[in-house]
Amino acid sequence: MWLILHIYLFLSCNYIYVAMMASSGICQLQGHFRLNGMYQDGDLLIGGLFEVQYLKAFPKLSFRTEPKLPHCELFYMTSFQQALTMVFAIDEINNNPHLLPNITLGYQIYDNCLRLGVAFRGATALVSGTEETFSDLNCKGPPPVIGIIGDPGSTHSIAISSVLGLFRLPMISYYATCSCLSDRKKYPSFFRTIPSDAFQVQAMVQILNHFGWTWVGLLYSDDDYGINAAQSFYQDVQEFGGCVAFSEILPNVNNQKEIQRIVGIIQGSTAKVVVVFSTSSYLLPVVDEMVLKNVTGRQWIASEAWATSPVLLASRLKSVLGGTLGVAIRRGEIQGLGNFLLHLRPDNNSQNNMVRIFWENMFGCNFDTRGREGEKKCSGQEDLSSTDTPYTDVSELRASYNVYKAVYALAHAVHDLMQCEEGRGPFSGNSCADISNLKPWQLVHYLQKVNFTTGFGDHVSFDKNGDALAIYDVLNWQPSSDGETLVHRVGVVNEGATTGKVLTLDKDAIYWPYETNKPPRSVCSESCPPGSRRATRKGLPVCCFDCLPCADGEISNTTDATECIACPNDFWSNPEKDHCIPKEVQFLSYEEPLGISLTTAALFGTCICALVIFIFAHYRKTPVVRSNNSELSFLLLLSLKMCFLCVLLFIGRPQLWTCQLRHAVFGISFVLCISSILVKTMVVIAVFKSSRPESKGVMKWFGAAQQRGTVLILTALQVVICAVWLSTASPTPHKNSQYIRSIIVYECAIGSVAGFSLLLGYIGLLAAVSFLLAFLARNLPDNFNEAKFITFSMLIFCAVWIAFVPAYVSSPGKYAVAVEIFAILASSFGLLVAIFAPKCYIIILHPERNNKKAILGRGTQNK
Repeated sequence: MWLILHIYLFLSCNYIYVAMMASSGICQLQGHFRLNGMYQDGDLLIGGLFEVQYLKAFPKLSFRTEPKLPHCELFYMTSFQQALTMVFAIDEINNNPHLLPNITLGYQIYDNCLRLGVAFRGATALVSGTEETFSDLNCKGPPPVIGIIGDPGSTHSIAISSVLGLFRLPMISYYATCSCLSDRKKYPSFFRTIPSDAFQVQAMVQILNHFGWTWVGLLYSDDDYGINAAQSFYQDVQEFGGCVAFSEILPNVNNQKEIQRIVGIIQGSTAKVVVVFSTSSYLLPVVDEMVLKNVTGRQWIASEAWATSPVLLASRLKSVLGGTLGVAIRRGEIQGLGNFLLHLRPDNNSQNNMVRIFWENMFGCNFDTRGREGEKKCSGQEDLSSTDTPYTDVSELRASYNVYKAVYALAHAVHDLMQCEEGRGPFSGNSCADISNLKPWQLVHYLQKVNFTTGFGDHVSFDKNGDALAIYDVLNWQPSSDGETLVHRVGVVNEGATTGKVLTLDKDAIYWPYETNKPPRSVCSESCPPGSRRATRKGLPVCCFDCLPCADGEISNTTDATECIACPNDFWSNPEKDHCIPKEVQFLSYEEPLGISLTTAALFGTCICALVIFIFAHYRKTPVVRSNNSELSFLLLLSLKMCFLCVLLFIGRPQLWTCQLRHAVFGISFVLCISSILVKTMVVIAVFKSSRPESKGVMKWFGAAQQRGTVLILTALQVVICAVWLSTASPTPHKNSQYIRSIIVYECAIGSVAGFSLLLGYIGLLAAVSFLLAFLARNLPDNFNEAKFITFSMLIFCAVWIAFVPAYVSSPGKYAVAVEIFAILASSFGLLVAIFAPKCYIIILHPERNNKKAILGRGTQNK
């Protein structure tokens, strides 16, 4: 109850106080902040926020009293140089008769102590002013400053720009790189002269990709800068095939237990490369711990926030950080800045207390020594030229150069605004801005279109998101002869309008802190050579994989291929599986032993047939030759010779004409042969029948003309079958890879199974009929014993072709052709030997038996 009463009384008092202020017609400042800063009056004021000191002593917070103002310590000379660069740029502009003539620029600079609360207080003081009262009742009117240079921190810039954006007050940061600040909807008046983290991350990933570092660790600060950069890094590093071995957030406070845990992870990881997105203040405790534990051998990749940090360049840290590669903002040169810095002097103005703090830290003295005996007192006349600190070092102007460009960008925007001609202005009604009543959003309009070139030759402009052109220097930390660590420029990353991000490195100029003086290897798994593919290990990132050889018929001709590529149909993988070679074309050729053997056998059979024909022609008038129609014997020998010769069509590279002729010639030749044997058998039976009284008229049906006609008709039927087959589905050369995938079997496709089956079936039918008739005539008298030889020959013929079918089906490739040739040769030799060998035996070896008397005599004796 008492708590509610106290709240009610507090609100009532505040309401009464506000009402009294409103009735007085005065707008009064509601609070005042004690901030360290620098001030100079002018027609137009430019605000500045810089990280000059570090807040080390935290005030105690409670809900009972108003928080005390923080006490800042640890003076940063480099940051103070950046603040003085702003002062120098304003002084240079004021002395330039061509830029803002008749306008004197002033400045109000505050130290943010590296803390958001202090930075926000400074921004509020810049926007609202420090005057206690304001005559306008509604607190209207332009802010005291036309724009703010800063804040360098991304988190600070996000918070401050979110408020300033409501009033469209321009804010140009020289060091805030968070890519989130490119959102024009959230931060409509934010600009920066340093590239966005989106470009920085891409530049760092290009370095990783260049050296093949796919397995890296990641450390980042627990702020908007670190978190957003880490998120962008995750995405970009995965696009080029890299992986993050570990990812740790650097503690904001000196948490020794957490720092030891992070160092343990770095020490235990197989990743040799560590990427860090952080300022030096957050990284320093981790590096100190690594020095203490002697954790070395890591390659550090530095973001621009610490790539040139003097704190981390200390010689005591070189065992850990030596050889660091980093990206840094563009180095520039500012003529006259070095001399300007040396002529700085402190004064007694309370608004310039930052200079007095700098002086005390620089010379180790104090302006106020009351009550402190033995302490050195500052005179204000100490010589800065005798000092050697980052403040006086103007050889590596990076952030300071960005400050310089930011001030000039704001000055050029104001200058362009003042050049506006009434009636031709960019605002409503073609009006121009009034410099005496300048609206912040009007200056934002001109700032968006600013375009100029610095004295160093760099072009300055902003894109639609307020970002500057991305150009980075690639730096390398190298030891000097005196044991110090120096930063050397070894490359550049330049964002081209058409070519994108281009990385240029001088590899010979890079220092590697290893015995080999070569870049370290940082991969989870070694690259898979050509001829293999990557297979990701289950439960691990994609960078951790096994290398599996490509299957037969597949290749990979690149390193780290994710898939093997199947070779085209006529190609096969080489033994190394890294490129495709033409498949071996296999067919039964004349050059191989099998082809030579079959060709020799075919020619030998042809020669035997020719020899038999010669013998029969020579002894054509003898009884043995003349018996059973010598004309059929010659026709049979001619058909057997064609059977032997048709084998040659099966050997050699298949062509269209050989494919069409081989089976046709084979089929017609064998039908001619079998039909001749069939007619011979029928004649034998007819002669035997005609010897009987009851069948004396049988022979008139088996005269020479009838025999020739029967053979012709039977052969003509096979010719018709072949003609129909060749005209409807002709056999063609065919490349077959079904038998052996690595070999092309060049064969003749039969075209029509039905046609080929009909051809063989017809031969088989004639052979079966011939065999049946010969078998029935086997017991005829001896003077008609040719039927026995025909029976034996047909038995051989049928046995060969019955065995041919399963052998042909089961034989792959060229061996199927060899089986068919063997069947042709075997059956042809069987017919030739079984039928003509006995006759040749009598003609050559026993001519005394080659007479009619001997044959009839033996016949009479048998009877």
